[in-house]
Amino acid sequence: MAMETQVVVLGGGPGGYAAAFAAADLGLQVALVDDAPNPGGVCLYRGCIPSKTLLHVARLVREAKEAHEFGVAFARPEIDLDRLRAHKQAVVEKLTGGLGQLARQRKISYVQGRGRFSGPNALTVRRQDGSEEELSFQQAIIATGSLPRTLDVLQGFDDLVWDSTAALELREVPKRLLVVGGGYIGVELASVYLGLGSEVTLVEVTKGLLPGADPDLVRPLAQSLRGQATLLFETSVVRLAREGQGLRATLRGKDGKEQEIVVDRLLASVGRAPQTSGIGLEALQIAPDEHGFLPVDAQRRTKVPHIYAIGDIAGQPMLAHKASHEGRVAAEAIAGRKSAFDPAAIPAVVFTDPEIAWAGLSEQEAVQQGLEIQVGRFPWGASGRAASMGRADGLTKIVAERSSGRVIGVGIAGPGAGELIAEGTLAIEMGALAEDLAHTIHPHPTLSETVMEAAEGILGHATHYYGR
Repeated sequence: MAMETQVVVLGGGPGGYAAAFAAADLGLQVALVDDAPNPGGVCLYRGCIPSKTLLHVARLVREAKEAHEFGVAFARPEIDLDRLRAHKQAVVEKLTGGLGQLARQRKISYVQGRGRFSGPNALTVRRQDGSEEELSFQQAIIATGSLPRTLDVLQGFDDLVWDSTAALELREVPKRLLVVGGGYIGVELASVYLGLGSEVTLVEVTKGLLPGADPDLVRPLAQSLRGQATLLFETSVVRLAREGQGLRATLRGKDGKEQEIVVDRLLASVGRAPQTSGIGLEALQIAPDEHGFLPVDAQRRTKVPHIYAIGDIAGQPMLAHKASHEGRVAAEAIAGRKSAFDPAAIPAVVFTDPEIAWAGLSEQEAVQQGLEIQVGRFPWGASGRAASMGRADGLTKIVAERSSGRVIGVGIAGPGAGELIAEGTLAIEMGALAEDLAHTIHPHPTLSETVMEAAEGILGHATHYYGR
């Protein structure tokens, strides 16, 4: 007998479990299918959570080194990899175990295994022992996430080349590490291994770190990394060869000149691809678009009315919190509620040191769209709280429409930027004016004041900073 359910969710990541939980809370019968022991997906098992755990450790190491500037000296840190791995794993198990408990409390049928659609209303789940279970459903939400991309030049060196998953396993701390790719995953993992003691060389094919991000925000991070690692822009890896227990990599710059470096390991971080293969889309008569995504409408519904798609497979940006929001929208739509995915802004955070966070339009994007804007900048060198922390390298930036004063973009670089960006996201979502932020009393001395003073700059008066 096939298991029957109203809603099946394929994929237990932040999008999938959020969708399943929301659907169950709305009174629907739900089955959640994933090959892990508990919900969590890549984010909790092999991405967001383990990386942030290790980034926290790397930041502690860096702060200990910098404390001598305040008159406090620490001994050289000793890294116990076994204990660090155990700590990381304990964090992952606590959070994923908690999600498993939440699924049981909601009476969700959690089916562990790999799911593949066998028909428009049928899903076959293959368990680890080779057995199969059939599920029949009325509605389905596809939330299978994404996989790391790779490069042809890196093929054949699997024992020496890591993707993000392998890097987070923390098998070792290589003396010399080559990071290929300067996007958010590349710079975060480079920061982890710098903190653990690796000599890092980072190569990026574009002109700088974090392609597409506001250069004003990226600048403090680039300056910080230049003091710790070798950064090579407009550079690519053209050849690899084994050299002893490591690799000899041939790099080519924009001028065509080549150089060789010898490293112990290479970390490939060149983006992620939607995971749409092997899940039986042909049985649903659904095909990805030219970018590999499944086309969806505002309710996250595919061209097949009872099939929904959310998260990384449903389009950019590939962010966990975007997937979670889409999951709730899809669940509400299935339950018959009037719900649509139509955010005014989706925040993004890079958890480096300094952190970088932004929401809405950057200054460059606004100009490209032909908008008349005003920009308020508040350098953290003028912030009392930043000065007390010894962190004058930050920046808060607000972009507003010139005619109305409406906030359309917020960007922050500095410690805690990921926490501060929520205020900017809310301002954009609620249609707030720069005047609203400027006239909201912020506690002193805090980093949140930088948002207020950046907004004051748009109005022509920032108490602690004079800008023409």
